[in-house]
Amino acid sequence: MMHLVGTCVLSFSLLMASPLVSATVSKSFKDCSHFFYMQSPPAGIKGTNLRRVCQKYADKLRYATLYDSSRHLPLYSAYIFKKSDGKRRMDTPWMYEPQLVSDDDSGNMRALPLTEDTPPLIEDSQAVLEDYTDAVEYRRGPLNPDLHQSEPDDKSSTYTLTNVVPLLTNLLDASWNPYLDIIRRRLNNFCHGKSFIVTGVTLSGGTLQRDNRDRLGIPKYLWLAYCCPKFDRNSPYEVRFMFPSYGGYALNEQTDHSVVEVPLKTLESFLKSHTDTDNDLNIFYKGCVSENTFKKKRDLTSVSV
Repeated sequence: MMHLVGTCVLSFSLLMASPLVSATVSKSFKDCSHFFYMQSPPAGIKGTNLRRVCQKYADKLRYATLYDSSRHLPLYSAYIFKKSDGKRRMDTPWMYEPQLVSDDDSGNMRALPLTEDTPPLIEDSQAVLEDYTDAVEYRRGPLNPDLHQSEPDDKSSTYTLTNVVPLLTNLLDASWNPYLDIIRRRLNNFCHGKSFIVTGVTLSGGTLQRDNRDRLGIPKYLWLAYCCPKFDRNSPYEVRFMFPSYGGYALNEQTDHSVVEVPLKTLESFLKSHTDTDNDLNIFYKGCVSENTFKKKRDLTSVSV
């Protein structure tokens, strides 16, 4: 009994600690809708016990996450791509989301405690580092990766367990991380305005277990879609058709790790057939509309006059 009381006191004191990162959890993305194209979150994605997290670091909102509390993993993270050199942060501690522990919490995300056992108030509501200890084939795969951010604080904010899913090591190293770098260079070179990215997963039904308990849902597919409304109309032919929007997906299994790049509508159709979604699933409002079209019309008008 004393051990239980001591654990609860420890948990409470951790939740009251001074934050570096904070987040807000609610039934809507009202406070962080600007991370979505036209301030519209993806429509049609379903799940159980879903929580909407506005991730904040150093008193600034950084990105948005749809979190499945029953499976202890995010279904997607949405962020604005920042022109980046592709470097990673190596000095940021892993963090957790206290608002998933208690709705009454102030929303300050904190570093996971450096203790032998994670307090149960945290562990019951979300993934913890111990969930990955014996998962030898899997690594923590971020949905909003630090290499897609430019500022140190933006990079640091991605190191929260509410932003990662268990991915096969081979998938990360051989296919997904190289694909993320391809997207980084493509948007660096040919996107002239904001790029909105949503990265998410479909679920396999399998779980990672610890102490004979189901702890984390295992993704079956990992997917990404970007929307760049204003882009270089003189980009090379081999990438011109990949604007204003495009996407990709990869199988999180041992058989095949290749990333398949597809148009946005093809990706949405694929997700409809591989996950629990509504028929009206859409990732970006109206499929991401090119702003170049309007400029082109004005140019043509001026020429005709």
